[in-house]
Amino acid sequence: MKLIIQIPCYNEEKTLPIALAELPRQVDGFDTVEWLIIDDGSTDRTVGVARDHGVDHIIGLPKHQGLAKGYMAGLEACLALGADVIVNTDADNQYFAGDIPKLTLPILEGRAQIVIGARSISEIAHFSPVKKLFQKFGSWVVRQASHTDIPDATSGFRAMNREAARLLNVFNEYTYTLETIIQAGQKNLSIISVPVRVNDDLRPSRLLKSIPSYIKRSVITIIRIFVVYKPFRFFFTIGSFLVGAGILIGIRYLYLDFIGEGKGHVQSIILASILLGIGFQTILVAFLADLLSVNRRLLEDIQFKQRTGNNK
Repeated sequence: MKLIIQIPCYNEEKTLPIALAELPRQVDGFDTVEWLIIDDGSTDRTVGVARDHGVDHIIGLPKHQGLAKGYMAGLEACLALGADVIVNTDADNQYFAGDIPKLTLPILEGRAQIVIGARSISEIAHFSPVKKLFQKFGSWVVRQASHTDIPDATSGFRAMNREAARLLNVFNEYTYTLETIIQAGQKNLSIISVPVRVNDDLRPSRLLKSIPSYIKRSVITIIRIFVVYKPFRFFFTIGSFLVGAGILIGIRYLYLDFIGEGKGHVQSIILASILLGIGFQTILVAFLADLLSVNRRLLEDIQFKQRTGNNK
């Protein structure tokens, strides 16, 4: 059994040595433990530091493409290298590497295909109140969309077996954390969480450049989750609301006209007609989006069969 621990990196020459010093070279249940670094177009000595500290595999992206692209590039490389289990962690040493056996044990025992390390968000001192709020809200949204019970959906400390890695895709360019859990739920992969510890903060989060930026990105990510993974529900809900509003305004006008006070309320009929028209069109979009989502799932099945590596 081979375990590969992957770390996406972007200009991490200062924190990477600390993270690598904590990584294990032996984990119960595995014959081999290897390290893999994904260099996301770093302009500092990240690659040199990785080599100096004995990293087994280094893959490089031609330019900076973001955390999600780096994460998926790492999974592809781990599959090509014959990994049976893949653990993902961060280069800033946020997660306590001593908990890696806790992530891999449920996979080795056959209880899960994906294991998410759940942090105690409310107890992390360097998380701002706004970040804690959106992390919890994002996790709630993921639970609704994926029908899973993962308390910390934004955690990047996770493990998965080979089959799960072959099934996952990421469309979001901002982060992979929420989307992969939703896919796991939709693909009926067994996914659980285990409590993990965190280390002291070594540097500011690159995903949280400012509170307004974090809120904007979080809202956009959550909306995209529903559009991509719950398209029928998303558009049908909006369409039903518009149709309902149009009907209510129309009924109001008919009532006013019935009691002889309809004059001067012609604009209500115009508004009702507009809302009904847009509402019915949005409901039609819901059906079309649902058909597109079926096509996407078929394409993912084809990709799974063609993806690097043979089934073991």
